[in-house]
Amino acid sequence: MGASEMARPFLKWAGGKTALLPQLLDAAPGQIDTYYEPFLGGGALFFALQAEGRFERAVLSDSNKELINAYRQVRDNVDGLIRALQVHQRKYRAAEDRAEYYYKIRAKRLTCSLGGAANLIFMNKTGYNGLYRVNSKGRFNVPHGRYENPTICDEASLLAASEALQGVKLVFGDFSSAPRRADVGDFVYFDPPYVPLSDTSNFTSYTAGAFSGPEQKRLALTAAGLVRRGVNVALSNSGHPDIVALYSAADFELTSVDAPRLINSDSAARGSISEHLIRERQEVIFRPRVTSFTQADTRTRTFSRRHPLLGRRRTATTSPALPIQPRSLWRASKR
Repeated sequence: MGASEMARPFLKWAGGKTALLPQLLDAAPGQIDTYYEPFLGGGALFFALQAEGRFERAVLSDSNKELINAYRQVRDNVDGLIRALQVHQRKYRAAEDRAEYYYKIRAKRLTCSLGGAANLIFMNKTGYNGLYRVNSKGRFNVPHGRYENPTICDEASLLAASEALQGVKLVFGDFSSAPRRADVGDFVYFDPPYVPLSDTSNFTSYTAGAFSGPEQKRLALTAAGLVRRGVNVALSNSGHPDIVALYSAADFELTSVDAPRLINSDSAARGSISEHLIRERQEVIFRPRVTSFTQADTRTRTFSRRHPLLGRRRTATTSPALPIQPRSLWRASKR
């Protein structure tokens, strides 16, 4: 990579998965044809998988069009974005009243443009706890944060992220749209707004439409449909009892993991909470019947790289549990 550091999330994001990367990387297949992440957010798992060379292609999507615009600007116009953020950083640090400058930028409607992406990243770095929250009218409404000297323009991080995003498809749309083309050999990771554990933890306003019970049920049906088509699937959600009911034991296995939660107005209430890592049961994944073995069927792949987010080396040798026919043959056998 030509950039000075390995790619990692360039946005802070509520519920970001950096702390759970060891478990998520273990849950992901060793080799992936196309990686889908329909609730993109900070993209921690995407950047981690990209650093390990796990996938051939990636499709990243979100229903937050301003977020997708920010990723597109990082991918396609990173030099212009860096210049715009440097202006924000210089003006913000020089301002006598930093809050006034923040609210001046917040009053502008976010647009799908270079300026809109720069404003979003600026507010992400200077707003309260790096939250992204909108009201019922879709207007960004996070208050000013209290940071002494925030880094608004991390040039090295943006350059590394831009390189990692080259060739990646970025889609604005519903979580069910992009994975419709997922097939055997692909991997889909869903990280939706969680089922709240309490009334005070209810936070689903990343877009103007809340992600509530009916949407959670539709997500579970979408995931089950993918599994039954032979797609590798993993999801994250809260430890709420309703999650157990949503994901049938026939298709999924649920594992409880402890995850840090750093966003709370009361710092004493921050800490670890239990959430679920949900995976397809391996016996549910459809494997095409194989009638012969070839050298290509049994090849293995070894990789060993220092992971930029985990800070340690990961070495793995991967090979298919069963040799997989080329997709063209598999599709022909289904006709």
